[in-house]
Amino acid sequence: MKITVLAVGKVKESYFRDAIAEYSKRLSKYCKLEIIEVPDEKTPDRASEREAELIKEKEADRLLKYIREDVFVCVLAIEGVQLDSVALAGKIEQIGLQGKSHVIFIIGGSLGLHGSVLQRADLLLSFSKMTFPHQLMRVILLEQVYRAYRIMANEPYHK
Repeated sequence: MKITVLAVGKVKESYFRDAIAEYSKRLSKYCKLEIIEVPDEKTPDRASEREAELIKEKEADRLLKYIREDVFVCVLAIEGVQLDSVALAGKIEQIGLQGKSHVIFIIGGSLGLHGSVLQRADLLLSFSKMTFPHQLMRVILLEQVYRAYRIMANEPYHK
């Protein structure tokens, strides 16, 4: 299976890049991983609702260019369903059994995601009711995808 992490903005902190590289290396045993970063828009301090919506729309246009019709799209969104690690493993396995060989996980920028991206989602997934920095969320997502593959392979994982 191919897993793509499609995210707004670059990872600036070296410790996040190191963690992403580590989980990318670990995941290479289980799937083909691709990480795509699209540029984020400059957000002025105290942006109006209209400005924020225009920024999210521009970022959405960049994200949607990477999504083909035959992929399963999982958007990380606070309003999404919360799964435990075993359920996430089951979901990834189920997607494969349904004939999808490519899953795209989308992580938005600091303002969140435009409605057009949410509408394209096959699954809205929430990791928590809390808000996390989008750079950190990439690490958390990759760790959970790695854990899911370990579970699917009946390999030990930390509970």
